[in-house]
Formats: sequence, structure tokens, C-alpha cells
Amino acid sequence: MKTTQYSQSPLGQFLKPRRERLQPSTAGISPLPGRRRTPGLRREEVAYLAKSA
Repeated sequence: MKTTQYSQSPLGQFLKPRRERLQPSTAGISPLPGRRRTPGLRREEVAYLAKSA
């Protein structure tokens, strides 16, 4: 699965801590349903924000 490679890449190492610092409400979006296993924004939420920028 590509997730492991992504998280170990320089880009993944840069993005993950920044995603963890932001909450959906801070970013101006409604959180996705379901239990959060990690802090901060999910990748899907970052993708949503990138499309609207």
C-alpha cells in the first residue's frame, strides 16, 4: 500500500505534522463523520481544502 511510502517520503514528513496542528473547525470545514484516530485534519479534508483554494 502506498500509505507507508507516502508517510516516509520528505513530503509526507513535511505534511503530517502540519495536518496534526489543524482542527477542521479551525480550517472552516465541518469534520467528517466517524471516530478520529489521529489528531488534526484527515488527508481527505486537506484535499477538500486544496480544491477550494
